[in-house]
Amino acid sequence: MTEFCDDVIKLFPLRAIPDVIKLFRQQLNNREEEPDLTLLSIVTGLIEHSLTTKVLESTSSSSSSSHNNNNNNNNNGEGGKNATADPAGNFPVIRYDTVEGLYKRFKSVLAPIEKLLVKTTTDSKFASREIIKKVSDIIWNSLLRSSYKDRAHLQSLYSYLCGNKLDCFGVAFAVVAGCQMLGYRDVHLAISEDHVWVVFGKTGDETIEVTWHGKGAEDKRGQSVAPGIESQTWLYVAGNPVVCNRYMEVAAIVSAINPSLTATSACLEVADLQQQLLWLLHDMGHLKKYPMALGCLGELEEVEPTPGRKSCEELYNESVRSSQMFYRNHHVYPYTYQGGYYYRKNMYREAFASWADSSDVIRLYNYSRDDEEIYKEFLDIANELIPQVMKLESSGHSAKSILRDSSCFANLLRFYDGICKWEEGSQTPILHIGWAKPLVATIAKFDHDIRSQVIIKCADQEPQAQTALQHGQENGGKNGTDDTVHHHNNNNIAKADANVTNGGRTNGSTSVKGNSLPKSLEALVGKCGEKLLNPEFLLQGGGQPFTTEESAEPSSDGEGICTTVETNKPASNGKRDDGAVKIKQDGEAEKCTQINKRDTNVDDTEPKRPIIVLYSQKMKGLKDLLLTEKLNTNAISLQITAQSQVQVGGKKLRGCQTSLGGSGSIGTTGGAITVNEGIDGNTRPKRARRE
Repeated sequence: MTEFCDDVIKLFPLRAIPDVIKLFRQQLNNREEEPDLTLLSIVTGLIEHSLTTKVLESTSSSSSSSHNNNNNNNNNGEGGKNATADPAGNFPVIRYDTVEGLYKRFKSVLAPIEKLLVKTTTDSKFASREIIKKVSDIIWNSLLRSSYKDRAHLQSLYSYLCGNKLDCFGVAFAVVAGCQMLGYRDVHLAISEDHVWVVFGKTGDETIEVTWHGKGAEDKRGQSVAPGIESQTWLYVAGNPVVCNRYMEVAAIVSAINPSLTATSACLEVADLQQQLLWLLHDMGHLKKYPMALGCLGELEEVEPTPGRKSCEELYNESVRSSQMFYRNHHVYPYTYQGGYYYRKNMYREAFASWADSSDVIRLYNYSRDDEEIYKEFLDIANELIPQVMKLESSGHSAKSILRDSSCFANLLRFYDGICKWEEGSQTPILHIGWAKPLVATIAKFDHDIRSQVIIKCADQEPQAQTALQHGQENGGKNGTDDTVHHHNNNNIAKADANVTNGGRTNGSTSVKGNSLPKSLEALVGKCGEKLLNPEFLLQGGGQPFTTEESAEPSSDGEGICTTVETNKPASNGKRDDGAVKIKQDGEAEKCTQINKRDTNVDDTEPKRPIIVLYSQKMKGLKDLLLTEKLNTNAISLQITAQSQVQVGGKKLRGCQTSLGGSGSIGTTGGAITVNEGIDGNTRPKRARRE
C-alpha cells in the first residue's frame, strides 16, 4: 500500500528545482487534504543534505575527486541510497521509494501512540496535552544525547530519520508533523523570533512547550506558555508569535532551509531552491503574516535579484508592515533586516532610523538571559556597525555627512534609549563599559550646533505621547506607502519656531524646551526685516515697537502685531490663522495678509528640528549632558553603566522605584550618580568626585 496519492507519485523522481516546485504547488493547491508536512520536510532535508553536507565531506576528503563521486562519502548510512547526483548538474535525483521508506520510518516511530489511541475510547478530533507530550517524549528520547544548538542542517525530518539529530526548531516541527500524521489538525506551530512552541485545542488558545531553548539546561516540555513575567520577554514576543496554519508551516519548512556550507560560503543550488519556493508561497499569500520569511526572501533577493520581482528593499518594508499590522509592532528582526540592508548600501541615514526603530520595539520587553541572540544583535550594531559608520563619515568633511544631520543624532539617542529601557525591570543588567565607550565616542562626533537642534522630551512629561505612539504602531503600514516605514515611532519632526505644545496639554503654557524665544520676541523678530525698531521701546519698554505709523501696537503681553484684530488676541507667530482673524479695514487687511504670506514662506524654508521622547531613566538623566557645548564624557559613561539594581533593605529596587523615597544613590566605580526625580522624571548625574 502506497503512502501517497497518484498525483504525488507521478511527480517523482525529482531531478531539478522545477520538479520540487511542482511538488510544493501540488501540496499547496490540494483542496481535499492539507499539505503533508512530513513529505515536504523529508524532500527539502534530503536535498539540503545532499548539496551541503556531502559537498563538504567530499572536499575535505579529496580536493581532486570529481563531484559525481560525492555520494560515496556519507556518514549517515543511507545517504548513498537516498540520492544520486544528476550527471547534468549538482542537483540530486530524489526517487519515490527513498522518500516513501523514510516516510514509513517516521510512521513507525509514532506507532506506540497509535496503539494507545486505539485502546482509548475517545474519538475527539482535537489533541490533548497528554497526547502532544507523548509525541514530544518519543522524539525527544530518540535523539542523540548531545547538544546540536550551533549545528546547521539539523532542522528537517530527514536529519532526524537518518541521524537522530534535530535542533530546537526541528523538535517542535517534528511534534506538529507527528500530530498531523496521527490525524490531529488543531496542532500548530507558534513561532517567535528565537523560539517555537505549539498551540492546540478547539479554539487554538492552549499552549505547550515541546522543545528546549538555548543550551537546553531547562526542560520545560509539557508546560504551557502562561501569561506572566516570562511571557513578556522578547523570547515569547509578549504574546505576539506567528501562529501558523498548515500553509504557513510549509513556509516555516522553507524558511528553515540553510544553504550555508561554511561561515563565509553557501550552496547556490540550495539558495536558489529556497528563493523560488518562498516566491511560490509569497504569490499565494502565505507570507503575508510571516515577517521573518519575508526578511529571509529579502536577503536572498539582495544576493541574487529575480527579474520582474519586488526589490529586496520592498520586501524588507513589507516585513516591517507585516509586524506592525498583525503583531502590534513587537518583532525586532524586520527592522534589523532593513537596517543591515541600508548599511550595506551605504544609506546610513536610513540605517540609523531602522536601528532606532528596532530599539523602539525592544524597549517593550524586559531583558532575560534567554535573550542572548537579540543581545548579540544589538551589541554588534552598537559596537561594530555604528562605530564603522562614524569612522567612514568622519574621514572627510561634507555638508551631506550624517554628522551634520540632527535627525541621525536623534535616532542614535533613540537607539540607546530603547536598550536602556529594555534593561529596566529586568533581573540582569545589560549596559557595561563596553557599551559606554562606543556611545561616548559616537556622540562626540556630532558638533554642539547639531546636537542642540534635537528637541528632547521625557515620557512622563508626555501623557498622550505614549498612547499616540501605540496607536500609530497598531495602525502602522495601513496606508501602504513605504515612506512612513522608517518614522513611525519617536522620530517626529517640528519646525524650528513652531509653537510646540507640551505633550498635547492645553493649559496655555507656551514654554517649550527647544523653542528659545518667547512669542513676543518671535513676533518682533519676524518684523525686524521690514520695519525700523523704536529706540524708546527697546530702552524703556514704552511706546510702539516700530517707528512707522503703519506698525501695529503691541497687546498687553507684547505679542500683538495688528491692531485691527477684533478679538484683541495675539496674532499667529509666523503662521496663518485661516478664519480666526477678522480685519476691520481693507487696507490694513492687505498689509497683514502680505506679512502673513511672507512669514509663511519663511517657515517653509526654515530647517526642521527632530523631536524624540525618552523613556528610560538613564537617558533622561543624560538629557542635559547631551546638549551641552562641551561633553562630559565621564559623567555620560557613569550614567550609562550605572547599576540597574540597588540593594535597599534587602530588596532590589528598579530605576524609578528608587526615586519614590526622594533620592537614591547608585554606586559606581570612580564616581557616584544621584537619582533625584522631580515631577518631570528627569535625572541629573553629578560629576565624578575628585579624590
